[in-house]
Amino acid sequence: MNKFFTLFFALVFYCGFSQNSSKYISRQGHVSFFSYTSVENIEAENNQVLSIFDTTNGEIAISMLMRAFVFKKALMQEHFNESYIETDIYPKAVFEGVITDFKVPVEETTKIVKGALTLHGITKELEIKTKMERTNDLPVFTGSFEVLVSDFKIKIPPVVAGNIAKRIEVQFRFEYQPYEN
Repeated sequence: MNKFFTLFFALVFYCGFSQNSSKYISRQGHVSFFSYTSVENIEAENNQVLSIFDTTNGEIAISMLMRAFVFKKALMQEHFNESYIETDIYPKAVFEGVITDFKVPVEETTKIVKGALTLHGITKELEIKTKMERTNDLPVFTGSFEVLVSDFKIKIPPVVAGNIAKRIEVQFRFEYQPYEN
């Protein structure tokens, strides 16, 4: 009888865990960007990025508050928020996509994530090369991609146009944990 209860509770625990383990969450994902120019490099980091990853269909969603980007210089951060990204009007960026040829379990491989990035009120289709691996048996996604400033209608005054690159390199890292309701 004791073996029956042990087996029963193990089965209930496993079934409950397997239902919840189809979704993973990263509450402190890392996104950074870099803009090289001959005048001054511009870098910023955001460690408050939320991402949810669903292993049943390979869907991934990312949301980040644009005001959470931290710059080395306060004036750069102020200009980024007030003049370029206009975070009062466009407070967050969102990416929704699907991993191509996705299979469970997540293996160490590089895949393409196809989806749409909404930034500064503009939505643009992207294909992002993403390295998928497992650390402590949990999914970790890393990669980089480039964003054209003009694609998202970010206005740069002619006076400082030479100080800001036309292409911005974006890097990301998401370390996922099981999502619990």
